[in-house]
Amino acid sequence: MPTVEVGDLADGDFLLDVREDDEWQAGHAEGALHIPISEFVARYGELTEAAPQDGRVNVICRSGGRSAQVAMYLNQQGVDAVNVAGGMQVWAAKGRPVVNTKGQPGFVL
Repeated sequence: MPTVEVGDLADGDFLLDVREDDEWQAGHAEGALHIPISEFVARYGELTEAAPQDGRVNVICRSGGRSAQVAMYLNQQGVDAVNVAGGMQVWAAKGRPVVNTKGQPGFVL
């Protein structure tokens, strides 16, 4: 499974968060697209509309398990997708910003 380290992501890289709604509301990376894994196949069109046509989709969850599943699925669909190693736990530990749905500082649930 192709992976990328949090430290290798630049501001503005496309990020797909596949955690569930309660996790997203508590805290997420600002600017990420949120499609919960439980709704992913039904909402796949939202990703194809939002993702850069010639860019990579960086998929993130809490620790990397769910995002690995989605990244694998996307690769099978011909999408250039990678799993973000360690997920939002590593994102927050590295000091990357985490915001809640009100734009205030958030936390990883």
